[in-house]
Amino acid sequence: MEKAHLPTTEAAVVAIRDIAAEFELSMSVTDDIGADQTSRRTSAELFTVFDPDGSLPHEAFVELGGSPAVSVRLFPEDDAKITVDGVEFHDVPRDSVPAFLRSVYGGLATTKGRLFPPGQWLIVPLPGDERYRELIVDPNLTPWLARSARR
Repeated sequence: MEKAHLPTTEAAVVAIRDIAAEFELSMSVTDDIGADQTSRRTSAELFTVFDPDGSLPHEAFVELGGSPAVSVRLFPEDDAKITVDGVEFHDVPRDSVPAFLRSVYGGLATTKGRLFPPGQWLIVPLPGDERYRELIVDPNLTPWLARSARR
């Protein structure tokens, strides 16, 4: 499966909306448009909407209903932060977001624990031998994370 290029935040929101429809999930979107509104533009002057290069930055926060609880913050810099049941995946490329969500909702994501060093990880595989792995910091696993445990 070839990864589709998502040139804008809006293109990524449309792709997430398609996945929500495919898996019959509810979805809510909050848009922040302008250099004075986006989270990574804290140094923007007051009432400065455009970046110095003349572009209009667009950031979106998407919440998907269902199990697991997933939220996606899409940044203007072509990356995203995806939170799955409290586990945060930072710096996921925007083009990888649809494949990431398909893996989570398609049942491919697993949790894996180790005795030494102790810890549990959430592992999300993507097509093409790409995978994301994050430490689960809460010792109490949610029902979805516990159900996804690999033995």
